[in-house]
Amino acid sequence: MAWERVVAHVGVAKVGLSLFVEHGPFAVEEFLRRGARVFLDLKLHDIPNTVELAAARAGALGVSYLTVHASGGSSMVKAAVEGAANGAAKAGHPAPIILAVTVLTSMDDAALQEVGVPASARDQAQALAHVAVRAGATGLVCSAREVAAVRARVGPKLVLCTPGIRPLGAAANDQARTETPLEAIQAGSDLLVIGRPITTAIDMAAAARAIEAEIS
Repeated sequence: MAWERVVAHVGVAKVGLSLFVEHGPFAVEEFLRRGARVFLDLKLHDIPNTVELAAARAGALGVSYLTVHASGGSSMVKAAVEGAANGAAKAGHPAPIILAVTVLTSMDDAALQEVGVPASARDQAQALAHVAVRAGATGLVCSAREVAAVRARVGPKLVLCTPGIRPLGAAANDQARTETPLEAIQAGSDLLVIGRPITTAIDMAAAARAIEAEIS
């Protein structure tokens, strides 16, 4: 399993949408069995009742982090928080941190305007962060470019998670708002999502080790 190659340099295992669709809860269970903390990145976005039920199932699995879209609104985010906490409690697990996604790092200002959002990515991230925190989210997902602005809006206690991390020289792929691991840490990120720079590397362990060295 690839996890064994990078575990010495990586703190959390991410189970994303494609892996979960392919293997379901088994993917989470396998990482937990290997002693990993799991970030279940499903970006839930539906009516509050559906999100609450899904979050409860995720909480019962014992994941440490669960993502939902802040753009689903305060009622939906609140439902996710409550569902995850209830599901975790019934299964004897700590409640997962609910990470509310502000603006996807694949989107820039033009992409937001295309879907009817006149605000810049930075302003939209701040606005959605405020909505999510008021609804009880204990963490947020934003690009490293917005971390400082979002932190100023929500305070020091929230976990800020940043995708779109690309080491110097790495391909941006479909990411529009990227920063290096060092830049993200310096901006105040707590949790970095680093996928393809590691998973597509010829030597995954070396790639993970180099990123760890950069941020250390």
